[in-house]
Amino acid sequence: MCPFEPPLTKTQSLHIVPLGPHHHRLCLFLCLFINSLIAYPLFDLHFDLKPQEDDEPPPKRVKVSSRKGDLPKSTLLTDPASCSLNDLMSHPLVRQGDDEVVGAKGVVKKVEFVRIVAEALYSLGYNKAGARLEEESGIPLQSAEVKLFMQQILDGKWDESVATLRKIGLIDEKIVKLASFEILEQKFFELLDGKNVMDALKTLRTELGPLCVNNDRVRELSLCIVSPLKQVLAGMSGQDVVRPKSRTKLLEELQKLLPPTVIIREQRLVHLVEQALDLQLDACRFHNSLVGEMSLLTDHQCGRDQIPSQTLQILQDHSDEVWFLQFSHGGKYLASSAADCLVIIWEVKLDGLFCVKHRFSGHQKPVSNISWSPDDHQLLTCGVEEVVRRWDVESGECIHIYEKNGLGLISCGWAPDGNRILCGVTDKSISMWDLEGKELECWKGHRTIRISDLGITSDGKHVVSVCKDNMILLFGWESKAEKVIQEDQTVTSFVLSTDNKYLLVSLWNQEIHLWDIEGTAKLISKYNGHKRSRFVIRSCFGGLNQAFISSGSEDSQVYIWHISSGELVETLAGHSGTVNCVSWNPADPHMLASASDDHTIRIWGLNQVKMEHNDTVSNGVHYCNGGT
Repeated sequence: MCPFEPPLTKTQSLHIVPLGPHHHRLCLFLCLFINSLIAYPLFDLHFDLKPQEDDEPPPKRVKVSSRKGDLPKSTLLTDPASCSLNDLMSHPLVRQGDDEVVGAKGVVKKVEFVRIVAEALYSLGYNKAGARLEEESGIPLQSAEVKLFMQQILDGKWDESVATLRKIGLIDEKIVKLASFEILEQKFFELLDGKNVMDALKTLRTELGPLCVNNDRVRELSLCIVSPLKQVLAGMSGQDVVRPKSRTKLLEELQKLLPPTVIIREQRLVHLVEQALDLQLDACRFHNSLVGEMSLLTDHQCGRDQIPSQTLQILQDHSDEVWFLQFSHGGKYLASSAADCLVIIWEVKLDGLFCVKHRFSGHQKPVSNISWSPDDHQLLTCGVEEVVRRWDVESGECIHIYEKNGLGLISCGWAPDGNRILCGVTDKSISMWDLEGKELECWKGHRTIRISDLGITSDGKHVVSVCKDNMILLFGWESKAEKVIQEDQTVTSFVLSTDNKYLLVSLWNQEIHLWDIEGTAKLISKYNGHKRSRFVIRSCFGGLNQAFISSGSEDSQVYIWHISSGELVETLAGHSGTVNCVSWNPADPHMLASASDDHTIRIWGLNQVKMEHNDTVSNGVHYCNGGT
């Protein structure tokens, strides 16, 4: 039998832990709010902006967490030696009308707002300020019945607390039963812990059982009486059957169970402020950096300088149109392929400059698709209706060649375990091989068409392919379940988000569609402005938390949209030919690469970045030909 925590002794007292200077600023912020709500000017409030002090010096303070006498953070104690909730205020409070509102929009109820502010003051340790607010506003944080209920829980008066529970205005009988079950379960454990086995059995049979709330739990509790050995095993299994919780913990769980109109959630004001800050971040169309320090005194707003818009480097090692490029998962490498049948791996140095690590030759046809292994140690390359080659990134050697007799391969991708690869085939099938080239499975039928895009979700459950001109297929290779996305226009390319929740689809009609593919697929946004009439133009997710979408264009520019608002936030000029593909560095939200028919790759970064170098310089742009 696991023992209880010892109850508080008469010499022990609760106290509020002293708080730092930053809490004082928040309290001042709260005081300004309070002053607008009550009839007294701020200088008459006499709020003590210091945490409440005990009569004893700090070394004698004791911070405890026990079954009896513990109070939640939102509960006020004016006398450290007293645990009564009825002595919190010097005068009885009269509740004001619930229909009063504050604020210009008239949507914030005054009563709710004052209660939330009071809870915030108590949670920060400003008990005198919280009590003063309740007194002067006439709005109590908790009703008298709720305070009585909370005190009864802390005092272990289980039968009385169950009776009071029905008097605090709960409408939902299910909540009443669930809360009663929690209380009586605590009663059961404490009786059992006190060796009152018969009383515990009576509680189980006549009080817990008749509630008919959780019969499985009642049976588990019965093990504590029937068999001490089963009781120990149950506790070892992690189900916490026999370990009684502290009364403070019980009260915290009851607060989560009861509706917030009855008991205010802890730190509700802090939660609302955090929500407001998150909404500001989501609404900021240029937000593309990790948040440093956000202030409550001003609204958050980023500038356009957070978007990569300046050419930092031009890579010119390809001798023909650059068709495809992709950063590695860790952002350390960039792989590019071109109509010159060459694949180049570029390494990103610590100073942000790109230099050639390897040149892969061997393909007889232009390379249209590249795929990094999950660990970035290997690379798949696919020639146009040719073969797929697997390369070792460190050594630069071709490890294996995958091919099918009489057929060409058009796309490639990795299974999440890194031990299998998938390829689209010219006969519209999709094949799966192990690393040594043994074909494990082949899905025949209209599984893919001659578009070199193949997606595999990171959980390994679904393969994504274009099965018809205007139709994308998501099928589970194990579950065999299929889901179809149908567009009105021909699909030219697509890409999966890293969290597998979204699919970005480029269409023939110069639109990019964003689909939510969790559950039933649904179209959630459209992006336009770029040009496409003849070629395959690829787009990508990118930026901090993939908050942006970028695409190439036949007008030689790179386009960037804010994913949530759909707003075109930047257009990047510099290339002299069609921009075929773009890739955003997953490890650096300020680094974007673009591939063009002008035989070059441009690396884009922030405007304020100034790079010093010793190689060829032209108009402030560094030209790297593999020799830096």
